[in-house]
Amino acid sequence: MSAVEILREYWGYDGFRPMQKEIIDAALEDRDVLAILPTGGGKSVCFQVPAMMKDGLALVITPLVALMKDQVQNLKDRGIRAMAIHAGMGRHEVDLALNNAAYGDYKFLYISPERLGTFLFRSYLPVLNVNYIVVDEAHCISQWGYDFRPDYLSIGDLRKEVDAPVIALTATATPEVADDIMSRLGFSEKLVLKSGFERPNLSYVVRKCEDKLGQLLNVCNGVCGTGIVYVRNRRKTEELASFLKANDISASYYHAGLGHETRAQRQEQWKKGEVRVMVCTNAFGMGIDKPDVRFVVHFDLPDAPEAYFQEAGRAGRDGKRSFAVLLWNSSDVRRLYQIEKISFPGLDFMEDIYHKVHLFFQIPYGAGIGRQLKFNLEEFCKHFSLPRAETFYALKYIEREGHWSYSEDIDVSTRVKIAVDRSVLYDLDLPEPTMGELLELLIRRCEGIFSFAVQIDEEYFSKAVGLTIPSFRQLLYRMSLEHIINYVPQDHSDVIFLHHDRLEPGNLALSPKRLAMLKDAASRRVQAMIDYVSEEDTCRSRFLLAYFGQTESEDCGNCDVCRSRQATK
Repeated sequence: MSAVEILREYWGYDGFRPMQKEIIDAALEDRDVLAILPTGGGKSVCFQVPAMMKDGLALVITPLVALMKDQVQNLKDRGIRAMAIHAGMGRHEVDLALNNAAYGDYKFLYISPERLGTFLFRSYLPVLNVNYIVVDEAHCISQWGYDFRPDYLSIGDLRKEVDAPVIALTATATPEVADDIMSRLGFSEKLVLKSGFERPNLSYVVRKCEDKLGQLLNVCNGVCGTGIVYVRNRRKTEELASFLKANDISASYYHAGLGHETRAQRQEQWKKGEVRVMVCTNAFGMGIDKPDVRFVVHFDLPDAPEAYFQEAGRAGRDGKRSFAVLLWNSSDVRRLYQIEKISFPGLDFMEDIYHKVHLFFQIPYGAGIGRQLKFNLEEFCKHFSLPRAETFYALKYIEREGHWSYSEDIDVSTRVKIAVDRSVLYDLDLPEPTMGELLELLIRRCEGIFSFAVQIDEEYFSKAVGLTIPSFRQLLYRMSLEHIINYVPQDHSDVIFLHHDRLEPGNLALSPKRLAMLKDAASRRVQAMIDYVSEEDTCRSRFLLAYFGQTESEDCGNCDVCRSRQATK
C-alpha cells in the first residue's frame, strides 16, 4: 500500500498536512531526517506511516511516559501492535516486553531514553528487527537546547549497533540546535524538513499589568471554552485554582507533586470537559492531544521562547480562533534575572553536592554504580542546611555532566535488602515456610541484595511463591517486622540513578569553559523572552518565527501589536 492508503486505512485521513509527505518520502528513501513541526503539526504520522510500510518495528525513543502510553493505546485502538517500556517497570516486565517485541510481530516499541544503556535492552538489540530509530523531542539531545537530557546521548552509540535510518522530531529548535541534533545523531547527510511555524488561528496577546488576577478573570470570562493557565510553582497552581472557583469558573490544578492517580483523574476530567480551566506547572500538557483548547494563559514569564512557544501552541489545534495570553510586569523580569543567576552555581558548590548526595545515602568511595536512590530534595537540603534552588540546579548540572540521572516524580518499584548476615541466614527459625522460599529466590536473582536495597519485580516474585500481589506485600511487611529484610514499598518519588562508583574529590572533571558557554546560552534565551514581551512594534508571530530561524513571514494581523497598529490607522 502507498503512504496515503496507509493513512486512510489506519488514520481515516485522505491527505497529509504540510511537510508530512516530504518527511515520509525521505524516511522511505532510508535518509536520516530531522522534522521540525509546530506543536499539533502531526509529528507522529511522520514516523508511524513509513514504519507501517516496512518490515520490522520502529524503535521510538521519548522521555514522556504519558505520551508514550497515549500513543501506544491509540495505535492499539487502530489494530496496530505496539508496546512501551518505561522507568516504572520491573526487570521481569521489561524482559517480557522485549521478548514480545523481538518475536511477537510488533510494529512499534516505545522506550524511555534511560533504558537504552541497560544490559537487558542491549542484549536484545541483535534480535530486534528495527526499521527506524525514531527520536521524539529531539532537542533533548542538544546541550544548547533548553531541555537537554544526558540519557539522549546514548542514541548516538545505538546507531553504531543498529543499521536503520533516524527520524528525529521536535517542535522547538533554533538553527544552532538543529545542527547540533544532526551531529549528535550521526546523520549520514544533514537533512532538515520543517513546515512554517505560523498559526493563523492563534492570537498572541501580551499584557503588561500589575493586576494579573483581574486580567486572568477577563480572559476566562471573555473567551468561551477550555483553557490552560501556566504558573511557575506548585503552590500557585492551588491558589489560582481556588481563586477561579471562588469566581464561579470551573477549575482544577495539576503539578508533579500530586499522586499518579490524582493527576490521571484530573487530566481526564479536563480532557472530557468536566473541568474547564486547568491551572498547572509545565508538568501538564506534554503529549496531551486536546484539539479544542481555546486559550492558554501564562501567568508568569517563561524563561525560554522554546518553552513558551510549545506551551502556547497547545491552544487551537483544531484550527479555530484561539488565544495565547502572556501576563507580565517588572517583577517577572527581576525574577528571571535571579533565576538566571542561581541556575549555574559554582563548580566547587556542585562538587560538594555530588559528595553530599553520596554521604546522605552512606555510599563510600569506589561504590554505588547502578544504585537507584529515592531522593527527597527538601529533606536533603534540610539535613545539610542547603539553599533549595541552587541545590536543585546543581543536581541537574551534575546529571548534564553524565555522573547520574536525576528523574523527578517517577514510579519507584518495591525494593528489598536482606538484613541478616549471609552466614547465619540458614540457621534462622523462620515463622513461615514461604519466607524461606522467597529468600532463596531473592538471593539467586538479585545481585547485591545483602549490600543495599534492590529493586524487585513484584509480579514475578509473587507468582514464583504462589501469592497474589497484595498477599506478597503482606509477606514482605511481616518479614520486615521480623528484621529479616529491609522493605521499601512501591512509591512515587524523585530518583537519582548513579552511573558510576563514587569518585574521589577533584575527579568530577566539571568544565569551567563548558559552564560558561551554557550560562551564555541560557542568558540569550532569557533576554529573547524579555525582548519578546517588551516589543511594541514587531508582530508577535514574526518575532517568534524569527527566533526559530524563519525570517520570511508576514504580519499575523491577530496579535496585540498588529491589532494596535490597525486601530491607529
